[in-house]
Amino acid sequence: QVNLVESGGGAVEAGGSLRLSCAASGLPFDQYNWGWFRQAPGKEREAVSCVGWEAITTYYADSVKGRFTISRNNAENTLYLQMTSLKPEDTAMYYCAAGLLVVPSSCIPIPGNVHLGQGTQVTVSS
Repeated sequence: QVNLVESGGGAVEAGGSLRLSCAASGLPFDQYNWGWFRQAPGKEREAVSCVGWEAITTYYADSVKGRFTISRNNAENTLYLQMTSLKPEDTAMYYCAAGLLVVPSSCIPIPGNVHLGQGTQVTVSS
């Protein structure tokens, strides 16, 4: 059974930082492309940042480039998202996901092959 557990969310002021973690089990972590998605109230879920299985190919949404950094630790089956210079518009539920097509220009869930965590809330106040 696949289990993805996100942690590290919270409430911060604008300009602050958070580090999200996603602990994975039940699937071969090092064989998957991974990513972080977010969904704000009333908005569609969007890809924030993704990383290929080889930890070389990465994708960042334009809105987070230069502020967020994705990383993965295959030995610990854990995905990370370091978020700095947070803005109120970063407020959302953040989800980790596996089973993605990752290229530098996009990150797309592969139908029928996606695993999604329960999410961790990030709230940024102005």
